[in-house]
Amino acid sequence: MNRLIVKTQDGITKISRHIYGHFAEHLGRCIYGGFWVGNDREAAIPNTRGIRNDVVEALKRINIPNLRWPGGCFADEYHWKDGIGSERPKMVNTNWGGVTEDNSFGTHEFLDLCAQLGCEPYICGNVGSGTVQELSQWVEYCNFGGISPMADLRKKNGRADPWKTRFWGIGNESWGCGGNMTPEFYADNFRRYACYARNYGDTKLFKIACGASDFNYNWTRVLMEKVYKVAPNLINGLSLHYYTVPGDWSHKGSATEFNEAEWFTTMKKALAMDEAVRKHSIVMDEYDPARKVGMVVDEWGTWFDVEPGTNPGFLYQQNSLRDALVAGIHFNIFNNNAERVFMANIAQTINVLQSVILTEGPKMILTPTYHAFDMFKVHQDAVKLPVHLESDDVSGTSAVSASASMDGENRIHVSLTNIDPGREQTVAIELRGCVLSPSVKVTGQIITSENMQDHNTFNKPDAVKLSDFSSLSLSRSTLTVELPPKSVVTVELV
Repeated sequence: MNRLIVKTQDGITKISRHIYGHFAEHLGRCIYGGFWVGNDREAAIPNTRGIRNDVVEALKRINIPNLRWPGGCFADEYHWKDGIGSERPKMVNTNWGGVTEDNSFGTHEFLDLCAQLGCEPYICGNVGSGTVQELSQWVEYCNFGGISPMADLRKKNGRADPWKTRFWGIGNESWGCGGNMTPEFYADNFRRYACYARNYGDTKLFKIACGASDFNYNWTRVLMEKVYKVAPNLINGLSLHYYTVPGDWSHKGSATEFNEAEWFTTMKKALAMDEAVRKHSIVMDEYDPARKVGMVVDEWGTWFDVEPGTNPGFLYQQNSLRDALVAGIHFNIFNNNAERVFMANIAQTINVLQSVILTEGPKMILTPTYHAFDMFKVHQDAVKLPVHLESDDVSGTSAVSASASMDGENRIHVSLTNIDPGREQTVAIELRGCVLSPSVKVTGQIITSENMQDHNTFNKPDAVKLSDFSSLSLSRSTLTVELPPKSVVTVELV
């Protein structure tokens, strides 16, 4: 039996709602055909100023806290002035499929989207091919409320008030597609670019430096040494990118046609996110023991081979029950490391990689990953409750992962995953320090399905969904949960 201790009186750290953030790049059908249908298609797909109404409503239901844009690799070839005003030059999207980008979705459209979603925008600036002046002017264009060339240009383009955009990324993957830089070279450039990304009015920028890929702890060390140690006022966040890839980069594996061995490989690689987060945190702690710099895991998720017959550069993949388990594992890791992890962004929101939404013309479906976000939204801005887990072993790794929190109304939520595809896992949860009254109410939600490959399609949109869960019992301060095979569960105690 698995044993979980939840320390109900030791909660101090708030789980930032921004851990449940999203990412939308100009890649494949994420923006065009995903979020954006354009004003010329109002009759075909209901929209508000070109933004799909069904997508907005779906994302509002999971309390989307932030949205990262315009990339990704695209960010470091994007010149923002091409995406404002009535005359917008076209460009080639050299990173993703070599297609023509018409720039019809730009700064105004993105910030309108965020307003409709009720979320905070996170803009990633161009360091790879852009200039310091270009990024500085973009911040001024978005945030300055007085009289200036950029504020006047914004007003000319129809927006009188500043948007007060807080989150700014200073480049993306500068070690790779963002410029193939060394950490030392990027650190010098970060200080230059961040220096001229100014605060205007009462909007204090949260500046996010490009961090490491996977387990490159040297990159983190150099950034902390040459940025935070030298100019701590310039950096608020340091990113980390880690993808769950069951195969190698030449053959990553199918999103829906996989066996049990590939299932376990995927789960083990998802669980490795914990090692990445912890060890990068240790390096950051050496320079920043007060943890003033937030870790921003602004690209994470599964990466499989594209669906047969689709453009390889569009990264379109299906989304199965396996993806919901990967999401649950990641959320538990981020929750448990909330002292350092401030933000995370799944890659990507619609039609790309581990999407929460898939669209096909006017049709839209919600993926198993969407339902994981829906289940875990109860942890947003709740207080983390420390947990101690003793888990049974399955295929050389822990069968169960877990996290817990208490919200502002003193409701306790415990989230659990069972990665074992063939066996139920019983979890005895000790709610240490908590005296439960006889009237306490325990409810639960679950995501599971008969087959590990099950996924939602436009013909069967509800094959994998969120359901009520009742395989639990409460005795004094111990809650016993019977986790079905291959399941994600969240239990609420009121």
